[in-house]
Amino acid sequence: MTVIVPILGAEPAADSAPDRIGVLLVNLGTPDSADTKGVRNYLREFLSDPRVIENQGLFWKLALNGLILRTRPARKAKDYQKIWNTETNESPLKSITRAQRQKLANSLAAHPNIIVDWAMRYGNPSIRSRIAALHDQGCTRILVVPLYPQYSAATSATVCDEAFRVLSEMRAQPTLRVTPPYYRDRAYIDALAASITAHLATLPFEPERIVASFHGMPQAYIDRGDPYQSQCQATTDALRAKLGLDENRLLITFQSRFGYDQWLQPYTDKTIEGLAKEGVKRLAVVMPGFASDCLETLEEIAQENAELFLHNGGEHFTAVPCLNDSDGGIAVIRQLVLRELQGWL
Repeated sequence: MTVIVPILGAEPAADSAPDRIGVLLVNLGTPDSADTKGVRNYLREFLSDPRVIENQGLFWKLALNGLILRTRPARKAKDYQKIWNTETNESPLKSITRAQRQKLANSLAAHPNIIVDWAMRYGNPSIRSRIAALHDQGCTRILVVPLYPQYSAATSATVCDEAFRVLSEMRAQPTLRVTPPYYRDRAYIDALAASITAHLATLPFEPERIVASFHGMPQAYIDRGDPYQSQCQATTDALRAKLGLDENRLLITFQSRFGYDQWLQPYTDKTIEGLAKEGVKRLAVVMPGFASDCLETLEEIAQENAELFLHNGGEHFTAVPCLNDSDGGIAVIRQLVLRELQGWL
């Protein structure tokens, strides 16, 4: 009889190597092309999500398919064309999110079993395709990172919905974690404050006011319990404390209204117009709710609202870039990822 004696200190079998861990960055989404067809396809997916438009009844479906998708795509396509990355034929949001993925992967190189990928909730690359890709690469655990500092059902929750919808169709499911909102994390507030300070230092003028503009939301969603508004306020309060500014110097507003219902107030465009008419000549706008620059920051704020301010008597306007793939921005995501991967690494 042959007796096999284990050798102490021998190399472990190949199949006992650490499981691979996927980290999936998820941003809101973007059209695949800056034309009417591309924008229509994007808006159809976006506005058909019951997390975004909660009442998906017959009236909404008739309005969406009979009016909105017939008229709005052509107008929005012109807006996308103003900011489109023509070199890569994609939106800045897609270019920036890809860069965030690459730089985050580089920063986590000390953990070779981590694979970093990226996806869009609406449009491409889809969450479905990237979860499949991570699974195919041997990731038995996946950390989903919604790139929204403040939680809302219309952003963070719908990422979770889609991720778990994908898993519901898989027999061999990976274990899934989702990062929480980071609206008042010290690293995030410090990075925002440093970014604002550095940007303002490059200007030939000193702003009289700084407007912190967050994406809007129907007031009814807040009334039903969404914590988004309170988290936006918490971010603004923390930023005021860090920068040493009071409520008069650093204002909170909400942009991007849609439809006829009441949305969170004060509205960004009305506030900017009012400040100009009151005699404010120098204004800066920062958008703390966006991890990456996109249509709402580059076109709506930096172009439309800048024009609104100047047209009504303002003289100097600046939009502070989002954290994007800056060193500070990547450091925020990295610390969030490493914190949530505790017990897996």
